[in-house]
Amino acid sequence: MKWHDGLAGLSGDYDGYILDLWGVVHNGVAPYPGVLECLQRLREAGKRVVLLSNAPRRTATVEPGLRRMGVSAELYDGIMTSGECTHRMLAARTDPWFARLGRRMVHLGPDKDVDVYAGLDLDVVSDPAQADFVLNTGPDAELGEEEIGPYLPMLEQCASRRLPMICANPDQQVIRGTQRLICAGAMASWYESRDCTVRWIGKPYPEVYGLALSLLDVPPARVLALGDALATDMRGAATAGIAGCWVLGGIHQEMLGGSWAEGRNPDYALACAEVTAAGLDPVACVPSLRW
Repeated sequence: MKWHDGLAGLSGDYDGYILDLWGVVHNGVAPYPGVLECLQRLREAGKRVVLLSNAPRRTATVEPGLRRMGVSAELYDGIMTSGECTHRMLAARTDPWFARLGRRMVHLGPDKDVDVYAGLDLDVVSDPAQADFVLNTGPDAELGEEEIGPYLPMLEQCASRRLPMICANPDQQVIRGTQRLICAGAMASWYESRDCTVRWIGKPYPEVYGLALSLLDVPPARVLALGDALATDMRGAATAGIAGCWVLGGIHQEMLGGSWAEGRNPDYALACAEVTAAGLDPVACVPSLRW
């Protein structure tokens, strides 16, 4: 894994870029410093860019939020999300696991995520005893987003019925501004620890990468995937057979000794040790998404 101060030194080796959103492009509130300039430089160099997120919402819902942050549609070629992938798999039912699901569903998640299943031939029920499966899109702000505790009663009811679960966001946690919040992945991990079946949709799993690569339309050997999470972004790149670049200034920044507030880059030697311990081999790392 080679250290680069930004993408300028890598741009000659790749024609297509798959970029994580939360933790790379923005922190849930605003783009990170240097991101908009970097995206503009990639576009000026004729590179293709697809944004790939574990957001449990469809792409049409994600795009307006990006635009409000200043990430305009001119800066990328397409968006793919775990929510979009989930919707398509629920609609198609061509995957054998999805084909076996019934039509009655419990939704574990906030109302803002209903577009994942809106318009599909599904009956949404509130009682797990009446359900065939559970769709997990993550915590609800009204119940709290920092601890799994408020969700255990519903999770326990679903587990007692042995309902198969779709996890539409494999992330365990995310940073919004400076606050760490749990994601659907943390709830799914608890559920799986009770010997219940979970189908994970999104990074690092292959289905979402197939969709992202189809939008990118660049030979895999010329694609670089950038992300801040080892477990999802860098493992996902390896699973998809494409080169990975670890962005150190996201979810692992504190662990690696970096600080946005103090203008301090993460420690390269420590990053190399973490990559080795995880059994991963990204081609490069950068402090943040900058040119």
